[in-house]
Amino acid sequence: MPSRKPAVILLSGGLDSATCLAIARAEGFTCHALSVAYGQRHAAELTASRRVAQALGAHEHRLASVGLGQFGGSALTDASIDIPVDGPGGGIPSTYVPARNTVMLSMALAWAEILQSGDIFIGVNAVDYSGYPDCRPEFIRAFEAMANLATRSGVEGQHLKVHAPLMHLSKADIIRRGLALGVRYEQTVSCYQADESGRACGVCDACRLRREGFTAAGVADPTRYR
Repeated sequence: MPSRKPAVILLSGGLDSATCLAIARAEGFTCHALSVAYGQRHAAELTASRRVAQALGAHEHRLASVGLGQFGGSALTDASIDIPVDGPGGGIPSTYVPARNTVMLSMALAWAEILQSGDIFIGVNAVDYSGYPDCRPEFIRAFEAMANLATRSGVEGQHLKVHAPLMHLSKADIIRRGLALGVRYEQTVSCYQADESGRACGVCDACRLRREGFTAAGVADPTRYR
């Protein structure tokens, strides 16, 4: 029988995090979805997160805020930096947000302790990850080790696990998995410069990876484009 243990799922409102929520639900967890307003220019994803949480039966959905935009340094938080639209280049792209996943996982960790939960889910991926250093397996292992050292629950013997079930899947495999679990991808927003209604630009890296994933999966792309 499923465990029905509580788990915190980081839910951006995009394709990957929606799939991650569906996986956690299928594994029998009571899902507490956490979305983070960090100053992202594509705030339509937060509206999408509410739709996704409701559609996938999250037990609870909370929106937390943190002002990463005050530091700038990323095309996702600083309007003076153009969103790249020319495909992958060398090095880490300008859409990398310094410390974003570290901060988000820390917030999820705080809530997990309150819930007496030993499980956090995050939809990071090392295959189609755009070069972000905080989407790698090494980072997830390091954060998990830190979490078990830095928390009362960890010190008292409750091991905390950071689940990254999409880590080694292609975008096509993620889509196939999500469809099998009932994810409605038309409800999600992945675009880095989506408009207020959630319509995608079709040319940024996130749109490119998403569109290529649906093509490789042999599934019609349900994304609403401008």
